[in-house]
Amino acid sequence: IFYPYLAVLVMLLTALPGFNAGAADIYVVDPVHSSIVFKVGHLNISSVIGRFNHAEGTVRVDEKNPSDSSVDIYVKAEHVDTGNAERDTHLRSADFFSVEKFPEIRFVSTSVKKTGDETYKVSGDLTLHGVTLPKTVIVKRTGFGNDPWGGYRMGFETEITVDRSVFGMKEMPGVGNVVRLTLNFECVREK
Repeated sequence: IFYPYLAVLVMLLTALPGFNAGAADIYVVDPVHSSIVFKVGHLNISSVIGRFNHAEGTVRVDEKNPSDSSVDIYVKAEHVDTGNAERDTHLRSADFFSVEKFPEIRFVSTSVKKTGDETYKVSGDLTLHGVTLPKTVIVKRTGFGNDPWGGYRMGFETEITVDRSVFGMKEMPGVGNVVRLTLNFECVREK
C-alpha cells in the first residue's frame, strides 16, 4: 500500500551534480538501507506503527530530462511488520492484505516533474489488494555521492497517505481507514 512511493523518490534525482551527462542511469533500491514506515489509528485513541520490510525496485534517472525518469518499486505484502506476531498474521489474512491472493504492493510511475532544487512531483499507479489507482507524491532528494565500496548512491524521502477502504480492504471496527506512510529510500547506481 505504502511502499511504492518511496522508490519514487529515487528516480527523481535527475538534475544532480555528479551525474554523467547523457543517457539515463539505472538505480536499484538497497533494501538494507531503505524503509517504509506506516501509522494507522486504533480505536480513535492512539496509533499503531509498523513497517514493510525489504522493498525492491529500480529507478531510472535522466539528469538532463527529469520527465524521462521513471520508477518501479514493490514490496511483498507478507513483509508487513508491526512487532506483534498475532497482529501481523491477521494483517496478512483476507481481512486486510490477503497476501496469498494479492502478494505484491507495487508503484509504477507515469510521470515525473522537477518542482524545486531537490524536489519532484511523481505520479503513478499504485496497486494494492488487487486494485490499481493513481497516486501522486512529492519526493525530496536527501543526498547523493560515492559510497565506501566503489558505488554511487542517492537517497529520497516522501510522506503519503492512503485510504485503505478505496482499495477494497475490509472495514474493521476500531481500525482507521487512513494510513500515513513515511518512505526513505537509498539506491545504488548500476555499473
